[in-house]
Amino acid sequence: MSDLSGKRALVTGASRGIGAAIALRLAQDGADVAITYERSADKAAEVVKSIEALGRKAVALKADAADPAAVRQAVDDAAAALGGLDILVNNAGLARGGPIESLTLDDIDAILAVNVRAVVVASQAAARYLPQGGRIISIGSCLAERVFTPGISMYAMSKSALVGWTKGLARDLGPRGITVNVVHPGPTDTDMNPASGPQADGLRAQMAIPEYGKPEDIAALVAFVAGPEGRFINGAGLTIDGGVNA
Repeated sequence: MSDLSGKRALVTGASRGIGAAIALRLAQDGADVAITYERSADKAAEVVKSIEALGRKAVALKADAADPAAVRQAVDDAAAALGGLDILVNNAGLARGGPIESLTLDDIDAILAVNVRAVVVASQAAARYLPQGGRIISIGSCLAERVFTPGISMYAMSKSALVGWTKGLARDLGPRGITVNVVHPGPTDTDMNPASGPQADGLRAQMAIPEYGKPEDIAALVAFVAGPEGRFINGAGLTIDGGVNA
């Protein structure tokens, strides 16, 4: 386990799935954690309760990732509630797919607003608080590196944008001792992409290990990058996908 004692983290979109697992793992490793949610207030409250049961401070903040003002306010509120901010995990995401000609302008704008703009806005806001040794970690996708199925062009493009953002921001914040990285999960068993879902067998066929990951697998990698042993990882894309991109 990483030693995150005394650290203060914000995980966006963390009422369930990968985000919830990350929030819990950071708390298990010693961090106080704020999370954001859009609609799932009950599930967010459960995550807060689980974190508090570990003896850590926790707060849930309602924030629509598509609303830049709400994103900025969530960062400010998290820093105020926790007494500062050491770690930002940009986890909130939106997936919409289908033939490219079926995507409306609203679909395109929504994907970019949540998967790209919200990451930029949250990172910009968090940079005002992060001290030496701070961390910004975004959750991308293995699809940023290899698109192995049709119908997900916009989603893949939005996640690949995080690669350039991460590399550039690592240069911007590196002199301040702040690292910036992106973690690229592969097929992971969540409500959004269940291991028993209609696409699961096809995805497993693409994997070197024909087995879905667990949210806790992704959380473990995030916790390592956030911890002291991850201090020299910077500007990197870290793929954890069971060999989809092997």
